[in-house]
Amino acid sequence: MKHAVALIPLSSYDQPLVDEAVRQGMALLGGIEQFVRPEEKILLKPNLLARALPQKAITTHPAVFSAVCRLLRDAGCQHLSYGDSPGNPTTTPDRAAEVCGISEAAAQYGLDRADFASGSIVTFPEGKTAKSFYLCKGVQEADALISVCKMKTHALERITGAVKNQYGCITGVNKATGHAAYPNSEIFADMLADLNLCIRPRLYIMDGVIAMEGNGPSSGTPTAMNVLLFSADPVALDAVFSALIHLDPAEVPTCVSGAKSGLGVMDEESIDVLTPEGTLTLTQAQAKYGKADFDVFRGRIKKGFLFNFMPLLPFLQHRPKVDLKKCIACGVCEEACPVPEKAVHSGDGHKAKYDYKKCIRCYCCQEMCPAKAIEVYRHPLARLLNSK
Repeated sequence: MKHAVALIPLSSYDQPLVDEAVRQGMALLGGIEQFVRPEEKILLKPNLLARALPQKAITTHPAVFSAVCRLLRDAGCQHLSYGDSPGNPTTTPDRAAEVCGISEAAAQYGLDRADFASGSIVTFPEGKTAKSFYLCKGVQEADALISVCKMKTHALERITGAVKNQYGCITGVNKATGHAAYPNSEIFADMLADLNLCIRPRLYIMDGVIAMEGNGPSSGTPTAMNVLLFSADPVALDAVFSALIHLDPAEVPTCVSGAKSGLGVMDEESIDVLTPEGTLTLTQAQAKYGKADFDVFRGRIKKGFLFNFMPLLPFLQHRPKVDLKKCIACGVCEEACPVPEKAVHSGDGHKAKYDYKKCIRCYCCQEMCPAKAIEVYRHPLARLLNSK
């Protein structure tokens, strides 16, 4: 049986157009009643990474969030809440939701704020990599979760979308612990697959009308992708996202781990892309709706070759690099660093300075920098060793 991903073309955040697009997308999947029941406690999980205006493309756009709220209310769903735990240590969930317009949309439809500030450990013995998670209280209290994610690039995982969005179900301080415990892209993706299997969101909706390319997930460039994506399979959804930006899903750690764990599928033969004009393959969807010049890291280091040159490895590894002209010495990078002894120091007037011997290349500093002063540096020689 093929896994369905609905794709609705949409070039504007005009609310009536978004409302209709969300209705169309859910109709292609059989209707919202296929995923939730009116009497259930339903939690909406948008991407509220940081305090940012919606046009920055850092957070889920309020028009998409509002359309999902309206769809659920029209279906008779009474017990609705929303929340996220922002990764930025200086941002509260309420403040992030207020600045990006989500809280206003939630108030319009009477959604409660779920508790994403407190939580407790939830065991998950079935996990292949992670056996427990420190989940927010609001997540534990919900009967069903709908993930309303954002289409963006990501320094560690190449892209952040449906699978990665659930990391916001872990309370803020415990996110840093997770990066330290799962310190590379592959094992971090394995943990994310376990997290999704533990939480079991019912539905994933991706805001890709205006996406983020380049130095994502918070310092990149907004770019029009003009689509909304819908699926019960987060791996298939992220595979469609990958195809649209001409990136092989097999190069995306969250897709690979998700497929390996049984969370979903990523191969073209197993996915149907449902559109208002009919069913497409990944290749056909890419040709019709894709963006070949989307700015995302596409290289793949030939690790076996590099390890023959171990003395050079520290110089060839990717690493976060600060632009001192942009750095505002705010200290957010140091606070976000999950390494106990800190791999970067900043604040009190001192601009960011790295100790790369301690750095685990999680890129939390790059993700949280409010001044867009940190990028991932890729050595020119390492680029020459990419397989494509």
